[in-house]
Amino acid sequence: MKVDQILISEIQKLKKEKNAIILGHYYQIPEVQDISDFIGDSLALSQKAQSTDADIILFCGVHFMAETAKILSPEKKVIIPDLEAGCSLAESCPAGEFSKFIEARHKHTVISYINCTAEVKALSDIICTSSNAVGIINSLPEEESIIFAPDKNLGAYINNLTGRNMVLWNGTCEVHDILSVERVLSLKKKHPEAKLIAHPECKAQILAMSDFVGSTTALLNFTRRDSANEFIVATESGIIHQMKRYNPDKSFIIVPTDESCMCNDCPYMKLNTMDKVYDCLLNEKFEIIIDESVMEQARKPIIRMLELSEKLVL
Repeated sequence: MKVDQILISEIQKLKKEKNAIILGHYYQIPEVQDISDFIGDSLALSQKAQSTDADIILFCGVHFMAETAKILSPEKKVIIPDLEAGCSLAESCPAGEFSKFIEARHKHTVISYINCTAEVKALSDIICTSSNAVGIINSLPEEESIIFAPDKNLGAYINNLTGRNMVLWNGTCEVHDILSVERVLSLKKKHPEAKLIAHPECKAQILAMSDFVGSTTALLNFTRRDSANEFIVATESGIIHQMKRYNPDKSFIIVPTDESCMCNDCPYMKLNTMDKVYDCLLNEKFEIIIDESVMEQARKPIIRMLELSEKLVL
């Protein structure tokens, strides 16, 4: 028996003993994706965190995702394999600065992308994900003044689709914003039959030339239903594992960050390893602890998102 199989067996054993569930994001390494009980994007993971009857939620993602799980299930123990698994986008929007930004713009509804800290969520009226952002914005009156944070690329994309003029916080995701138009054009030239699909956190120029733009789950579903056999993928490399799983006969080319490797990895997402998952579950560390008042205030906009999402056709 391989060591990896032994590790997997031990993790499965611990899950049963502790009534634990492993939630994994699409950007995790393949081994962690495969050991997860449920895998999805931010919206699906939020919904699962709210509905699970497990005593322990082991969150294989980044810190803000584990925070969201704790906010929705305060009575449960939420743990994460590596406390250093942060998020460049969340870090680009400090709560103190964002609070001043809001105060300078009276009578604005604050809509924050789920990729933000618990403290920023607590300052918000509604949370959204890349899956439901357009639907949520469209559900609000056209004349409503809106602040959108923290991702300016996603916000600009929504403004373009909806005709809104939301005030945008100047934040970006380093994994998506780093992708260059030049590299995309080069790949399109080398693979003229391939369809370009992109996450809306990418730059506007890349989104404008894409055949399809959508959340991580939407990108995966597009590759499953579309007739094309080759896709250029402008998002984090982790999703390729699921794309290949569902489309073994199709080809996927990730838009690379540089010429040294054909990859675009989030360094934070890739901190979670199988050894860390095992250690996390065995010793029930690292636990997510959030101030009670912050958690209570942050829960309101997340619950509003989940309620609105049930009414939307995503």
